[in-house]
Amino acid sequence: MMHRLVFILLLLLTPLGLGACTPVGVAIGAGATAATASQSERGLEGTAKDIALSTEINHYLFQSNVDLFSAVGLSIKDGRVLLTGSVAKPEDRIEAARLAWKADGVREVINEIQVVDNSDIIDKARDTWIETQLETKLLFDGAVQSINYDIDTVNGTVYIFGTAQDNAEHLRVVNHARNLKYVRNVISYVRIRGAP
Repeated sequence: MMHRLVFILLLLLTPLGLGACTPVGVAIGAGATAATASQSERGLEGTAKDIALSTEINHYLFQSNVDLFSAVGLSIKDGRVLLTGSVAKPEDRIEAARLAWKADGVREVINEIQVVDNSDIIDKARDTWIETQLETKLLFDGAVQSINYDIDTVNGTVYIFGTAQDNAEHLRVVNHARNLKYVRNVISYVRIRGAP
């Protein structure tokens, strides 16, 4: 069973390494991705399951509506799904959640999709800047296991999703987000390791 999950994980992640252009580059990229996944809180098996869920949900979104697929951001940890992004109509927000629940193995859907996108290209650039700055801060903070977090930013609202080692780590991550320029709000869906 474990070999099958490793194979599926490598198969799904191999296209990410194709930019290396050589068989050696592809093998190294896939190996590095598998090693990184095995170090995360979820481990290799949990990561493979979450990737399969992500693939299935993205398939449903794409089949339903290409615009919905491109508007919805998706983060998945241990069967918990966080939907972010912005859509034009409330029906689109509801449809995205419905499609997420269709995937086999989904335990929870958190719908943070905003209805009405008032943002322009400058706002989108700021959101990207916020995400990059926060991910960099987490990566270089020795007291934070950054691999266990997904960050998404929509219209200045930062969504943090993942698993913290303890309350102190969670507070550090939230404070990093709050102290960034252009951040309007921070919403955390972080679970503390070992907490029920």
